[in-house]
Amino acid sequence: MNTLHLRLLFTGLACCLFISCQRPTGPEVYTGGREVVAFRALPFPISDVKLLDGPFRHATELNMQSLMNYEPDRLLAKYRMEAGLEPKAEHYHGWEDATISGHSLGHHLSACALMYATTGDQSFLERVNFIVDELGTCQDADGEGYVGAVPDGKRILQEEVGKGNIRSRGFDLNGLWVPWYTHHKVMAGLRDAYRLCGNERALEIAVAFAGWVEKVFNGMSDEEIQLMLNCEHGGMNEVLADLYADTGDERYLELSRKFHHRAILEPLANGEDILPEKHGNTNIPKLIGLARRYELTGDSADRKAAGFFWERVVNHHSYVTGGHGNHEHFGEPGKLSDRLSDETTESCNVYNMLKLTLHLFSWEAKAAVADFYERALFNHILSSQHPLDGRVIYNLSLDMGGRKSYQDPYGFTCCVGTGMENHSKYGECIYFHNDHELFVSQFIASELSWKEKDLVVRQTTHYPEDQGTILEFECATPVRLTLQIRYPYWAERGIKISVNGKNKKMNGKPGSFVSIHRTWQQGDRVEVSFPFSLRLESMPDDSNRVAVMYGPLVLAGDLGPEDDPMAADPGYVPVFLSSDRDPESWTQVIADIPNAFTTVSVGRPRDISLLPFYVTNERRYSVYFDMFSESDWERFKASYEAETEARKKLEANTVDYVRPAEMQPERDHNFRGENTGVWELKGRKYREARQGWFSYEMKVNPDLPMALAVEYWGGFPGGKTFDILVDGKVIATENIMGIADGRFVDKVYPVPPELVRGKNKVTVKFQAHKYNTAGPVFGVRMIKNSETEN
Repeated sequence: MNTLHLRLLFTGLACCLFISCQRPTGPEVYTGGREVVAFRALPFPISDVKLLDGPFRHATELNMQSLMNYEPDRLLAKYRMEAGLEPKAEHYHGWEDATISGHSLGHHLSACALMYATTGDQSFLERVNFIVDELGTCQDADGEGYVGAVPDGKRILQEEVGKGNIRSRGFDLNGLWVPWYTHHKVMAGLRDAYRLCGNERALEIAVAFAGWVEKVFNGMSDEEIQLMLNCEHGGMNEVLADLYADTGDERYLELSRKFHHRAILEPLANGEDILPEKHGNTNIPKLIGLARRYELTGDSADRKAAGFFWERVVNHHSYVTGGHGNHEHFGEPGKLSDRLSDETTESCNVYNMLKLTLHLFSWEAKAAVADFYERALFNHILSSQHPLDGRVIYNLSLDMGGRKSYQDPYGFTCCVGTGMENHSKYGECIYFHNDHELFVSQFIASELSWKEKDLVVRQTTHYPEDQGTILEFECATPVRLTLQIRYPYWAERGIKISVNGKNKKMNGKPGSFVSIHRTWQQGDRVEVSFPFSLRLESMPDDSNRVAVMYGPLVLAGDLGPEDDPMAADPGYVPVFLSSDRDPESWTQVIADIPNAFTTVSVGRPRDISLLPFYVTNERRYSVYFDMFSESDWERFKASYEAETEARKKLEANTVDYVRPAEMQPERDHNFRGENTGVWELKGRKYREARQGWFSYEMKVNPDLPMALAVEYWGGFPGGKTFDILVDGKVIATENIMGIADGRFVDKVYPVPPELVRGKNKVTVKFQAHKYNTAGPVFGVRMIKNSETEN
C-alpha cells in the first residue's frame, strides 16, 4: 500500500458511528507511511474514481465554473499587501474586507487541488501552481517564513500574543477575527497542493510557515497557550500533524500538540458531553486533528475523544438531514423539536463532520457509518447547492415554513469557502479497500480504477431515482477478492443481489455489508436493488413532530413560492391529522416526478406535495410537521385559542407599541443606537445591538401603573445579556439565552412608578453587557401593569 493512499484519505468526506478503541475486526491494512495503526479499509485516491452522469457530476460541473469565476490575483491581493508587495488586483470584499481575510484563498487552493484530482482538468493544476508560486513570493518577501493576509496579523501574533499579552475570546484574538483559523485554511491548501498536485514548493512554504509558528509559541507558557486557544483556531492541530506525516520532522507533531484545547478535548476524552451552547464549527476541527494524530501516534485518548464527539453529535445533536446546530451552536442533547429556525445546520459543520467521519470509517468500516454519510451527503451537502448556478448555502433552514437562502459567492463567508470544497470531491468516499476487500460504500454513478489489481469497476445508476445500482468488472486477469456491498439501514423491504443473473442468498441485514467472495473475471455483472419505502422519523424529544423519509431521502413539503404572502399565517404549515404512523396509508405517488408524493386527506388546513429536499429550491417548505390524533388536535386548538386570547388582552392593555427594524415606527419613536442592526427571523424583523445599545421614546400614562412588555424569540444561543433602562435607570438585567426554544415569548417588566410620574414619555434603552448582544427584540410595548404576562 503506498503512502499516497493515506495522503488522499484525510482530505475529504465520509460517514460514521460510535467507534470504540478496540482494534478492527476482519482484514487490516497498514499504510506503509508514518501511520502506526492498522486500518480496516482505505479510500482510493480521488483521481482513481471518475464520476459518471448523475446529480454528483452535475454538482461538480457547476462548481468547476464557480471556481473558475474567481480571480486568483484578487484572492492573493492582501497576501501581497501584508508582504509589502504591490497587489496585482483589487482585493475581494465581503469577509475578505475583515481580519479574517485570506481564508477564502486557502479554501480555493484546496478546492482547485481537489477538482484537479477529480477531473484531471489542467486549468486547475495551472491555477494551483500559480497560487503556490505567488504565496512563495510573498513568503520570500517577508523573510521570516510568515505568509498571511490578516491585516497586521504577523505583528499582533508575534509581538503581542507570543509575548503573553493575550486578549482571547470566542472569535477574537487581540482584535483579530480568528487568525489561526485563517492560517489553518492556507496550510490545508498548501497540503492539498502538495499531496494532490505534486507541488513540492507548497510543502516548502508550509514548512517555513510552521517554523515561524514555532517561534511564536516558544515564548509562551502552557497557561498562555490555553488562554489563546479560547479563540477559534480551526484545525491547526490537524495540518501540523499532516506536516509531520509529510516530512517526518517530529517538531511539527509537537507543535500540533500545542494546539490542544484542554477545556474542550479533555472532557470529551472522558466521555462528557460538554457541547450545549458550544459553537459547532469552532470545535469539530479540533476533533479532526485528534483523529489524525491518533493515526500517527496510536494515542487511544485522542481516538476516544474523536469517537465520543462523533457519537454525541450524530446521535444526540443532529436533525434528520444529518446537519446539526441552531444559530451555529449546539443545544441540549436530544432536545431538537424547538430548535428550528432559518439558521439551523450550518454547512461548514457538515463539511467538517464528514471529514471527521472519514477517519472513523477507515478504522472499522461500519455500515452504519456509511449510512450516516449518505444521509448527510444527499440531504445536506447536495441540498446546499443551487442546481442552476452553483451558489451555496450558509445555514440550511429547517424552519417550519422556511426557504433556502443562497449566498452571494463574492461575500466570502466561511460556508462559501467550504462550499468550494464540498462539490469538488464527491468521488472520494464511494469505494474503500484493503488488500482483500472492496467496499461499495455509496451508490453514485462512477468508475473505479484499482491500479494495483489492474481492475476497473463501473457503477451505473441514476440513484436515488433508481432504487438500485449495477456494478460491472473489467480485468485482464481474474482477481480474487471479497466485494462488500452496503445494505442500507432504511432498506426495510430487503435487498436483492444477483451475480451474472443468478440471485445471491443474502447473508446480511439492514445496516450491514453484504459479502460476495469470488474470483472476479472480465464482464462480471452485479445487480443490486433495494426498494424504497416511506417512513416517519420523529424528533427525539417529541414523537409527534415528524419528518417524512423515502429510502435515503428527506422529503420536504412544498408550501408555495418564496414570496408567498400567506407565509406569516399561523396555519401556513399544515399539520397531519392521523393516528396511522405509516405514511404510505395517507400518501399517493405523483406521476412523472421521481420520488414525489402528495398527502391525501390528512393535511390541516390543506394537503401538500412532498418532494426530495435536495431538489426543493426557490419554494417555501417544511421538513418537519406536527402530527395529531383527533383528540390531540382538539386540545391543541384549545391551547392555541387560549394563547390568542392572552395576546388580545396584552394588546388591549397597550399604551404604546414600537415594531423594531421598521423605518416609520422607529422614526416615530425617536430611535437612537450604536453598533446596532436589523435582521429577520421567521418572516419577522428584529433589532439587536452587538456590544452596543438602542433606544426608543415611548408614551406612558402617568396616572396608571406601567410595565414594559418585550417580545423575544427563545431559540438564540448565548451572549445575550443586557440591561433594560427607563430614563437612565436599570429596571431589569436580562439574559434571553434559551428562555423559550422554538417560540416567541413576551416578558413583562414593571416600571417603578417614580419613573413615569408627571411624564407623558420615557426613553427605553437596551444596553448590551461587555462582549454581549442586546436583543434580539421583535416588539416593545408600554402597557398598563396588569396580569398580562404570558
